[in-house]
Amino acid sequence: MIQPLFGTMLMGGFECAAQKLKSRRRLDIAASTGHAARAAEDYRLLHAHGMAAARDGLRWHLIEQRPGRYDWSSFLPMLRAARETNTRIIWDLLHYGIPDGVDVLSPRFITRFAAFAREAARVIASETDTAPCFTPVNEISYWAFAGGDTGDLNPFARGSGDVLKRQLVRAALAATCEVRSINSQARITCAEPLINVLPADASPAAAAKAARHNESQFEAVDMLLGLKAPDLGGHADALDVIGFNYYYNNQWIDEGRTVFLGDWLHVPLHQLLGPAAARYSQPVYIAETGTEGVFRPHWLRYVCDEVCVAARQGTMVGGICLYPIISHLGWVDDRHCQNGLFDGHAPDGHRHAHAALAGEIRDQATRFRALARVSAAA
Repeated sequence: MIQPLFGTMLMGGFECAAQKLKSRRRLDIAASTGHAARAAEDYRLLHAHGMAAARDGLRWHLIEQRPGRYDWSSFLPMLRAARETNTRIIWDLLHYGIPDGVDVLSPRFITRFAAFAREAARVIASETDTAPCFTPVNEISYWAFAGGDTGDLNPFARGSGDVLKRQLVRAALAATCEVRSINSQARITCAEPLINVLPADASPAAAAKAARHNESQFEAVDMLLGLKAPDLGGHADALDVIGFNYYYNNQWIDEGRTVFLGDWLHVPLHQLLGPAAARYSQPVYIAETGTEGVFRPHWLRYVCDEVCVAARQGTMVGGICLYPIISHLGWVDDRHCQNGLFDGHAPDGHRHAHAALAGEIRDQATRFRALARVSAAA
């Protein structure tokens, strides 16, 4: 059965990363792609391509530049554009972009973020009548790894991945509590990487190490749901929907090469989705997926095919979010990442669609609408 969770099976994801880099330069992808200023145009383009739902985000660093003082001018046009175009948005409250002067590892970070989440929920409630959807903290697992173990994201630490993961889980739980104090009907989801790590060799030690890697990918969700580390305050109602991020390079040999699609070691996506979804009672969706260049349509077709196989085998996947929907410049090297439906990297650039990917989206949208009708009639 195919049952869309957010109105349409295919969704668009607007990259909204806003973190500071090691160079101290701050990213703001929503600004550099022009999406922040052109949200209404972009949402209408989504609808024109058969997508009525999206992931998008608030930029905390712009909204609360001084503690407790909120300026919603960067967000209200986007919120109103979503309402006017009837686009269902899953709002990221924190996509790496912490305001200046906030230490992510301090207790103050949690209280200040929770207060921001409460005020964001209040603003959204004042502007819309529908139940909102939120991802409180984007990619807790990846952020903990990149910020706590490899030193590539804030707080640029090493050997502190577990500490950072627990802190981000606390923050997400606190934000969820505040959001629901404003709107009890708000839906909370997450966006966590779905990976497959293969052993480095045939030894039992290598197999055990790879198994630990694979199990660790579920740690953040387990913590949020109170299945692990109950001292953090997780509980069964912390998540309404579980989102899995799956890219072309999400399978690799431990400490070795990527296992790409077509490699004999590659595990089909439906075989990863089945056990991952079975761990939890919540519905799931693909929160991010995509690739670059000429392979974009082929990758989308593969993911859609695998979701259909999963559905036939009893794993219900309620959406597929193509991420990002607008191509952008590389975070560190400013290279042109041709990874979206719409190419062009200037804020005022023309939104020209990648023709082959647009055609694949059209075909898959038609396919899923037909499957949803069959499911509804069953």
